[in-house]
Amino acid sequence: MAETPKALEKIRQINAGFPYTDPIKAWKERGGKVVAWTCTYVPEEVIWAAGLLPVRMTGDSHELELEDANAYLYINTCSFQRACLQLTLDKKFDFLDGYVSAATCDGSRRLADVWRNYVKHIPLIHVLSVPRKTSERAHQLYLSEVKEMKQKIEEVFNVKITDAALHKAIKLYNHTRALLKELYEMRKKDKPPITGAESLEVINAAFRMPRDEYNQLLEELIKELKDSKREVTGKVRLLISGSPLNNPDFIATIESEGGLVVADELCMGTRYWWDPVDEKSSPDPLEAISRRYLSNFPCARMVPCDERFERILAMTKEYRVEGMVAEIIRYCVPYAHDEPMLREKLEHVGIPVLELDLEYGVSGSGQIRTRAQAFIEMILDKRA
Repeated sequence: MAETPKALEKIRQINAGFPYTDPIKAWKERGGKVVAWTCTYVPEEVIWAAGLLPVRMTGDSHELELEDANAYLYINTCSFQRACLQLTLDKKFDFLDGYVSAATCDGSRRLADVWRNYVKHIPLIHVLSVPRKTSERAHQLYLSEVKEMKQKIEEVFNVKITDAALHKAIKLYNHTRALLKELYEMRKKDKPPITGAESLEVINAAFRMPRDEYNQLLEELIKELKDSKREVTGKVRLLISGSPLNNPDFIATIESEGGLVVADELCMGTRYWWDPVDEKSSPDPLEAISRRYLSNFPCARMVPCDERFERILAMTKEYRVEGMVAEIIRYCVPYAHDEPMLREKLEHVGIPVLELDLEYGVSGSGQIRTRAQAFIEMILDKRA
């Protein structure tokens, strides 16, 4: 494989500073405000249109000791939420000026409550309610929630979010989605120019820097990949599905055993960028944004589950997937309950599934490596 693209090296330098990355520091030094969000159902465009920097709150890209967080969130709260709280209690997020959560699961909802009651160092803590359906009534309910979020941001930061600013934000974020789609198109090749682990590094950077700077970096990377002779080889084409995942080492472990991760169904992957905002759907930019976020590639929490399953099945054909790895964080109820039904549908069309029950941030443990190796060998044996 050819040398690492310079743009990817820049991305790694940015990610290495998590959570207070150099681009965020530069933003703060210019007097800018930073607002964190945790769930892909929180519309970033609204935060950006207010002149604020939206950053995604995650845990670190390795497993953390969670003793302090366990004192505030019960042990059967998923370790993703507890990792976010642990970093907050460790004052790693003290640079934040606001936090917007989405009530998409109990863990997410209660993280905001704990922050409001025990941390208390930021002026904005807001919870966005999100319907579980995409009916017209659900859209109107969600739109009212987004309007309330907009109003709260305006009040706390003494700003006015104009339609013109929202239109600009839509174009900026849609450009990101188009660029990430172009990057993922490259992964359809027999020998793609980028690994699955590297692709996750690229998306991690989207959550940790101003969007205009990120788009420029992404354009540089895509150009470098197109001009290079980089070729990633693997024995079996795989798709990753499941709970929040932002640890590239986890995917690198699977790829080191011969897997070629060409696609994913992750809120830190395709579900983050898949569908653009369609401004033709409404002359009101806030309504267009709301429709996109509620109707985007569905999370396992959404009902009915058919659309999500159909999209995953379509993705397996599009990317010529031979097997799926389902990584489920312990106590991640939406994905744990959906997994048996999804496995049945995939196995029906000849795609085997490896289910990994793990903690958030786990990397290449011996057990994961051994099970990935056996899974890949099983697929190779069937192919033969």
